[in-house]
Amino acid sequence: MDHLYFTRHGQTIWNVENKICGATDIVLTDTGCEQAKALGVEIREKLEKGEIKIDEIWCSPLSRAKNTAQFIADETGIPLKVEQRLIEQNFGRFESTARDGVEFKESKTHFVDSYEGGESMLHLAQRIYNVLDEIKAGDKVILIVAHNGIARSVQSYFFDMTNEEYSRFGIKNCQLLRYEYKD
Repeated sequence: MDHLYFTRHGQTIWNVENKICGATDIVLTDTGCEQAKALGVEIREKLEKGEIKIDEIWCSPLSRAKNTAQFIADETGIPLKVEQRLIEQNFGRFESTARDGVEFKESKTHFVDSYEGGESMLHLAQRIYNVLDEIKAGDKVILIVAHNGIARSVQSYFFDMTNEEYSRFGIKNCQLLRYEYKD
């Protein structure tokens, strides 16, 4: 396929508290549920107007992404598939710590670092790039519902980024992005 869509899950309490969620399974807040429902309505309206086409939703198995995807699927009727490879990066010892912590910010620029019990950026990129290659080779337009760490890897697949740009990149909860594959 020549393009795909990506969104980040709705708000969680750890987003509000500025904590790193990572592979920890954190549920949506009421606001997060409302964000997901609103995105579902937005996508349905765009589908009805012929502004977009989405054949399937692929989501992370973590509840915050899976529930966001389910809200969208319920509103649009688009089939939903849980894709294990879309799980958020495991940030090891940094999970539940401050997102803007000095040590974590520095550690994010070391792509081979496994965060003492977590997953390196290189391993994350490998599994996400494999998913993106699979989507490209397929014949369906996919909406990926995942996480901010996954958003970084997706962005780096489609655009050249410096290490600093990669570590700073992020998207808002339920922000919808379109990515175009290049030949």
